[in-house]
Amino acid sequence: MGDSAASTMFLVGLSGGIASGKSTVVAVLRELGCAVIDADVIAREVVQPHFKAYRQIVHYFGTEILLENGEINREALGNIIFSQPEKRQLLNSITHPEIQKEMLKQIWKYFVLGYRYVILDIPLLFETNRLTKFMKYTVLVYCDPPTQLSRLMKRNRLSQAEAEARIASQLPLDEKRKLASHVIDNSGDRESTRRQVLKLHACLEDSLDFLWARLVVGTVVAGLGGLAYLLLRRFIF
Repeated sequence: MGDSAASTMFLVGLSGGIASGKSTVVAVLRELGCAVIDADVIAREVVQPHFKAYRQIVHYFGTEILLENGEINREALGNIIFSQPEKRQLLNSITHPEIQKEMLKQIWKYFVLGYRYVILDIPLLFETNRLTKFMKYTVLVYCDPPTQLSRLMKRNRLSQAEAEARIASQLPLDEKRKLASHVIDNSGDRESTRRQVLKLHACLEDSLDFLWARLVVGTVVAGLGGLAYLLLRRFIF
């Protein structure tokens, strides 16, 4: 990384839809040396055994929400908070600070290392307006509806009705497409997708529109609070 990048950075939000192929795009970006923070991974890490949030969850919700291996039973916990709003609020108050802390820690790490930009892999990026405003660019990994349905049925071994129900639970890709500043069309083969990612990478590398370090600004923390809620909802359900 160049010396001039040490004091400047911008954020790039990356999202997709179920079975749209976001993991394929992330793999290419990482291969190119991009800094990618996986929000899903963070949401799962903070509720693993030996973490502060895990201990608090077990304390307030009891050991009946645990699997035999000691990890949290997502289905059991989800059933509790689905029917009891006050329990959902309690869970949010436990996990939000830890998710925010880890997200900021990782962004700051790349900032200190001099990266010009950091890509935030956020599954529910376009489901909230509170997050996109912190991104210089937003990228959607898209595929056409028939391809999405076919891939999901094959990958998860679902019936057509089951796959359609899961897809319907998310904001349609065609709607997300209108909100993104960049679109990677993953409807075709891997080589076609790779070429598009290379083009996106070149665009990001050439960008001069830096986002000055806003990581310490309270509004960013507030925005990540919204992210924490969405990630927790995805984790539970």
